[in-house]
Amino acid sequence: MEFKDYYKTLGVEKGATEAELKKAYRKLAVKYHPDKNPGDKAAEEKFKEVNEAYEVLGDPEKRKKYDQLGENWRDYERHGGRAQDYDWGQWGSGGHTYTYQGNAEDIFGEGGHFSDFFEQLFGRSFGGGERRQRTSRGQDVTATMEVSLEDAYAGGSRQVSVNGSRLNIKLKPGLYDGQVIRLKGKGAPGRNGGENGDLLITIQLAPHPQFELKGKDVYADAPVDLYTAVLGGKTTVQGLGGPLSMNIPAGTDSGRVFRLKGMGMPAYNNASQPGDLYLTAMVHIPQHLSEQEKALFTQLANLQKK
Repeated sequence: MEFKDYYKTLGVEKGATEAELKKAYRKLAVKYHPDKNPGDKAAEEKFKEVNEAYEVLGDPEKRKKYDQLGENWRDYERHGGRAQDYDWGQWGSGGHTYTYQGNAEDIFGEGGHFSDFFEQLFGRSFGGGERRQRTSRGQDVTATMEVSLEDAYAGGSRQVSVNGSRLNIKLKPGLYDGQVIRLKGKGAPGRNGGENGDLLITIQLAPHPQFELKGKDVYADAPVDLYTAVLGGKTTVQGLGGPLSMNIPAGTDSGRVFRLKGMGMPAYNNASQPGDLYLTAMVHIPQHLSEQEKALFTQLANLQKK
């Protein structure tokens, strides 16, 4: 099996911090998500590779084994982490040669005790003595949830299935694209009594046919009939939260932008600082005029020529 360089897959250096790994993963997961690339098999395969890479590097225990064992880590994992079940002869002259690049105390530990590295490789019974099994935290589970712009604006609830259990998730208003919601203890179970991992859900805002979100500000077109544009008056426009009444000054040209302060996306966990709603007036020319209407427009045109 070809060795996969997970650091290269995520586009980070080997010494990347957890925050850098998470940031790189979020960016790539959103970019290659199947919902954004329908029918694109290459993007789908890339999405799987990115998730596989973060599943390993995002877990401290797995990342440690991956960094220590290199391309042989998969064989070690395949044997359930029990070196006594694994043919280590292939690491000698009959197969691969493993070179440990580190401090001797990392292997043997201080004071003559075996380190966690050898305990991971050879189990509790290595060296003849019975060792206490180490507890380890469960792996974090990652998922992507697509949310409509309306739900991101108003909040709501969603139900997800994790490990056969259904969880009700409350979504707060003001969700943004790429945001990660952490559900503590809802990930993979820990080992030997260790705490469970967390469930990390990355929010992906679905494209909207009418509204565009830029930060907390919302942008949209507002249809205005010709008579209101010429004479002025009130018109009803659609906002994310529902219909809104807006004053249209007389002589409004198509393309004029109106700002409705505070009617954009609410700030997450801070309802007092919402964004604004920007509406571009789109003046609609009446169609299918009657003969009488055509005559009236002709009179208006003649008046303009005088």
